[in-house]
Amino acid sequence: MRQTKRDELVRKALEIFYQNGFHATGMDMLAAESGVSKTSMYKHFRTKEDLILAVLRLRDENFRNWLFRRMAELGDTPIDKLLAMYDALGEWFGERGFRGCMFIKASAEYQDPDHAIHAQSAEHKRLLLDHFTALTAEAGVPTPQDLAQQLLLLKEGAIVMAVLGRGPDAASDARSAAQRLIDCHKANIASA
Repeated sequence: MRQTKRDELVRKALEIFYQNGFHATGMDMLAAESGVSKTSMYKHFRTKEDLILAVLRLRDENFRNWLFRRMAELGDTPIDKLLAMYDALGEWFGERGFRGCMFIKASAEYQDPDHAIHAQSAEHKRLLLDHFTALTAEAGVPTPQDLAQQLLLLKEGAIVMAVLGRGPDAASDARSAAQRLIDCHKANIASA
């Protein structure tokens, strides 16, 4: 499919916002670094926040597609796929240019829960939780939502720790903790 000017702007803005943050990136910087004039930007997006929302939608789609594909490639069973999530995260943490989670950043910069950017970030996490819950349910865990929420919490913590200097080790630490949680939930299945 051919990219439109709007699509190209969103893709370039994603890179710039990811590198610099949302508040620190003004429209002048976007124009200078993307090569797209401010007039053209405002032709496609009424406000910077509208552009940020489009960027977050693209990042959500790209990230979930990548993560879920890697989980399926690296794991056979639902539990293997959940553990493989941390292996995939380790790959991401080791990438040159890794700067953490765009949605954690967005929710930190736009803290009002009613703000559209904050809500878009929360929606991304909800979609991840839904996927993890489906996998834990498929694995036969008695309380799939609980385990999925705990695994998501480990994932988010690993991202923050990777940014703070632990790098790929944060993913392997989270994977070890996830294995222990899963073992506890499996023990509950066996004793039921």
